[in-house]
Formats: sequence, C-alpha cells, structure tokens
Amino acid sequence: MVAVAGKRRRRRNAPGKPDEVERGRDRHEAARVVELAGMTAYCDFVEQQVSGPLRPDLVVRLPGGLQLVVDAKAPNEAYREAANAADEAVRTARLAEHAAKVRGHIDALGAKNYWEQFQPSPEFVVLFLPGDQFLAGALQSDPGLIDRAIAKKVLLATPATLIALLKAAHYGWRQEDVARNATVIADLGRALYDRIANFADNLDKVGRGLENANKAYNAAVGSFEQTVLPGARKFAELGAKGAKELSEPGVVEITPRDILKRG
Repeated sequence: MVAVAGKRRRRRNAPGKPDEVERGRDRHEAARVVELAGMTAYCDFVEQQVSGPLRPDLVVRLPGGLQLVVDAKAPNEAYREAANAADEAVRTARLAEHAAKVRGHIDALGAKNYWEQFQPSPEFVVLFLPGDQFLAGALQSDPGLIDRAIAKKVLLATPATLIALLKAAHYGWRQEDVARNATVIADLGRALYDRIANFADNLDKVGRGLENANKAYNAAVGSFEQTVLPGARKFAELGAKGAKELSEPGVVEITPRDILKRG
C-alpha cells in the first residue's frame, strides 16, 4: 500500500519538485512529538515559502531566550521504496540512495547556518527523521553518517531522541517558572510584611488613643465626683431631689494591651 501511495505522489509532483505530501507527513509527526513532550506552548511551526529568509520547520524556544531550530524535511522516499522492494539488490540500491540523500541533506542543512539567523541559538540544527528505521537504514549504508552530521553541526534526531531533547527543554522551562514564582513570592512576602508593619503601627496609634481617652475619661469622672456631685446632693438634702436616683460613673481600670513586635 505504501508503494502505491508513493507512485501516486510521483505522478502528482513534477520531476525534481519536493514531495509536499511526504514532508507534510513528517511535519505532522514532528508536531505529534512536540505535543507528547508537552512543549506545544514553546514551539513555533513555521509556514514554508519558496523565497525569502531561511525557514525551518520548527523553532523551539529554550529558557534564557535561546532558540533551537528543527528541520523536518529529511528525504525518506528511497527508504520506503527499499522497505517495499522484493529484490535484495534493489533494496540495497535504494538504501544506498537513501543514505546518499540524507548525507546530501545534512550537507545542505549545515551550510545554511541557521544559528546565525536565529540569535541567540546553539550552533547546531536538529534534523528530524520521523522514525528510527530511517536513521538505521541510512547508517546501514553509510556508518559514518553521524560523524559527518556532527562535523556539519547537524544533530540527527528520531522521535525518541527529539522527545528526550524537548523533555529536557521542558524541564528547563519548569525550573525557570519555579525561579520566577519564587521571585514573585518573595516580592509579595516583602510587600505583605510592610503592610503588616504599617497596620501594627496604626494599631499601636489606636491603642495609645484609647489609653489617652481612658485617662481623659477617668479625669472627667474625678472632676464630676469632686465638683458636680456635691452640689447635686445638696439639692436632694434641700428637698429638690428629682425622680431619678443619682448614680456615680465608675473609673475604667483596664488599659489597652501593648503590641509586641519581635524581630
């Protein structure tokens, strides 16, 4: 079934034109990997265009403002043909073709120097192959492919390795969030401490006000007992007592509690 689909694509695309169906499938697989790694919020898929600046398939935002470029346009059609080949000679030839195309793509990708356009960025670009079998097939015909890729500053990544890479980036983002939250919490704590200190000062002022009011009240009671009550009692002695009994206001002995501030 894969072979039939491949023939269909070859009829639809003109000779030498990139296989958009194949690359669309690879981009979809890359998007699935990003989702599995929990990095959707930190990854930007770039729409491709024919001309203009360099356009990778995916830009991963890393902690610290760094950007990691991922290319998902690895040529895989020759491998699919090898996998469907019944003849061993044809299979071997297609695997060699697959290795040659991957090698050529590595060279072209390394020459683009993506890290110069996406600053700040690590000085390498990730070449995503949508399955371990595509990398294994290329290495079968060209065992030195990984060394060549490293020399060209290209990191070959299958879904498993790309997930590991993105998981590491996600952990970095989580640590940055923790550090950012710790800073926010510290700022909120300092602000709350200052508000509590101001409230304590105001409460202390209220306490001193109550104490002064208490003193003034007791002074008024003393003055009432010494200057007002004696005259009122004289009225009662002279028969001018009213209907209501004359009561004596009591002295307030309770004082406001001091606020204890401990350093």
